[in-house]
Amino acid sequence: QVQLVGSGGGLVQAGGSLRLSCVASGTTFNCYFMGWFRQAPGKEREFIAVISWSGDNTHYQDSVKGRVTISRNNVKNTVHLDMNSQKPEDTAVYYCAADPDVVLPTAAPEYHYWGQGTRVTVSS
Repeated sequence: QVQLVGSGGGLVQAGGSLRLSCVASGTTFNCYFMGWFRQAPGKEREFIAVISWSGDNTHYQDSVKGRVTISRNNVKNTVHLDMNSQKPEDTAVYYCAADPDVVLPTAAPEYHYWGQGTRVTVSS
């Protein structure tokens, strides 16, 4: 069983930056693709970014490309999401997720394990 604990959310002004973190336990972390999703009120959960086991390969949603960077530390069992140039429309609950099977998964149903979510609010 994989446990994921996300953190780092909070209130940020438009144009600001934020780093989200997710710590995994109960598993061999470097066997999992790790992704980040977000869900705004009244909207579907949306893919943001995914990173491969080694960290060599990443994939981003087009709307955040250039503003967001996903990275991982397999020694500390941690995945990060660095977000810059924040916009009010980035306001959402952000979730980390893990999957051992699908290569660079981008769809929520492809992920087996989810963190509890961390809330990000971007003020204008």
